[in-house]
Amino acid sequence: MRFPNLCDTTSPNDAKRDSMSHENDPPFPCGRGPGGGLSRDGAKRVWSHLVIAMFLLIGAAPASAQTPQTVFLEELTWTELRDVQAAGKTTIIVPIGGTEQNGPQMALGKHNVRAKALAARIATELGNALVAPVIAYVPEGGLNPPTGHMRFPGTITVPDDVLAKLLEYAARSFRVGGFRDIVFLEDSGGYEQDLKSVADRLNREWAGTPVRVHAVMEYYRVTQTDYIRALEKAGYSDAEIGVHAGLADTSLMLAVDPSLVRMDRLATAGAPGSGDGVRGNPHRASAELGQLGVDAIVAQTVAAIKRDIAQR
Repeated sequence: MRFPNLCDTTSPNDAKRDSMSHENDPPFPCGRGPGGGLSRDGAKRVWSHLVIAMFLLIGAAPASAQTPQTVFLEELTWTELRDVQAAGKTTIIVPIGGTEQNGPQMALGKHNVRAKALAARIATELGNALVAPVIAYVPEGGLNPPTGHMRFPGTITVPDDVLAKLLEYAARSFRVGGFRDIVFLEDSGGYEQDLKSVADRLNREWAGTPVRVHAVMEYYRVTQTDYIRALEKAGYSDAEIGVHAGLADTSLMLAVDPSLVRMDRLATAGAPGSGDGVRGNPHRASAELGQLGVDAIVAQTVAAIKRDIAQR
């Protein structure tokens, strides 16, 4: 780095002059007065150069590394992960979503976006947890002939044993990577037994270690119990609330990420005999209703995780 010459009082206009002409040279070098001390103008020039040099040094100094303020594992480097684990974040949440049809009014990735967002809130509430990448492929139905959601384009299915093996090796990886508590959360129903069987098997295998796997069912259970009761109390019928892509499901998505809901299609989604994949009536869905579910899911799941870990 080149620092300014503190005695260089040449202005840009001076530099344009004939280099052999000295008729305008200052009578004393470096802005000094007749007695050899700095004149007032000279002192000002020296201080201005010192200030510039100071800022150049500050700009050249390498910025100190700071760990990002995130709960998402995939946004950290391995050294940042090592450091946050050393600081106490030894719980990893594995959100399990699914890619499936959600009627004409909701995007195929509903479960994946929702699982990630709610897992982040849960991790933040816990204070000692991170969130793993979302598992987006789950059992959705048969292929030949297509059954369940597989009757609609965009749905992706895998066999139960494939999901179980994926969960098992994700858990084994997290154990090797330094986590003590591995939490499975499902945003969609239908494969609870896969989560439980993997957790039970690994916990038996790791009985002599400090690592445990927790298949926490409260997350999904709330969406089928307390959230539904809250909607019923607010005056909505079972026919509206529905069991898939109806008022309850669509309202949850509006509360989490409204960009995945096509508001212009709410009025026609779920029409009787339409065969559009909706089981319910989402016409009156709203983010305010969905927030009832979000708050209940987060609060009850956090409590369940704390309880499970305390009983290790």
